[in-house]
Amino acid sequence: MFFPEGRIRVFVCRVPVDMRKSFDGLSALVRQFLGQDPLSGHCFVFVNRRATQMKVIYWDRTGYCLWAKRLERGQFWSWQRPPAGELDWTGLKLLLEGLEVAKTRRRYQRQVPEKLAETGS
Repeated sequence: MFFPEGRIRVFVCRVPVDMRKSFDGLSALVRQFLGQDPLSGHCFVFVNRRATQMKVIYWDRTGYCLWAKRLERGQFWSWQRPPAGELDWTGLKLLLEGLEVAKTRRRYQRQVPEKLAETGS
């Protein structure tokens, strides 16, 4: 798998897309729905209505690159709760691996001893 160069942004189309679209159709959707320039080098993610197929398109200085993935079981997400409109590179990798990016929370929360809490220190 080739990785896009440098620091990239990942934009997610939050409406279902016909997976028969290829380079030209998806780049038109980037401009129409996402309001971005498809030649910017950023990644643009599209998912079908059943959320079982995903396409990622980006420009890499010499032409468009198109990644496609089809799940045999499960879904990338529920359309009732699609992911944010923009992810980081790690979020895209987790999404491709089938891991849902949830709100982060601390595993350990430091508790103030009662004596310090009472004295206000």
